[in-house]
Amino acid sequence: MSSEQEAESIRCLVAKVGLDGHDRGAHVIARAFRDAGFEVIYSGLHKAPDEIVQAAVQEDVDVLGISILSGAHDTLVPKIMDGLEEYGAAEDTLVLAGGVIPEEDRDELREQGVAAIFGPGTSVEETIEFVRENAPQR
Repeated sequence: MSSEQEAESIRCLVAKVGLDGHDRGAHVIARAFRDAGFEVIYSGLHKAPDEIVQAAVQEDVDVLGISILSGAHDTLVPKIMDGLEEYGAAEDTLVLAGGVIPEEDRDELREQGVAAIFGPGTSVEETIEFVRENAPQR
């Protein structure tokens, strides 16, 4: 299997959670993932944690990228992680968080199962590389 076919088989959900209305970053990542050959689903704005969990499970995604700028990551991300756990999907879903997440909150998110946190100014190449190296093998 060529690395291009491998990349194509990586299914990603780019999700905006909560009341955060800023989606430029999510669009940039979704487009970059698509250009990298990933299959991308975009949640749209203002999704509740359970809607994101449902979408991730129904679409059987390998990667869930949570874009959050509202400061509510400490309550919303755990709800998503719990939901994935409930459906038995936490193990085989690479969960990423992107946006404005203070350094002091990052360890807690990692403990809850977030594989990586990408702050403002992270290059899309770095994010794509991380996904290629860490996405679950099917």
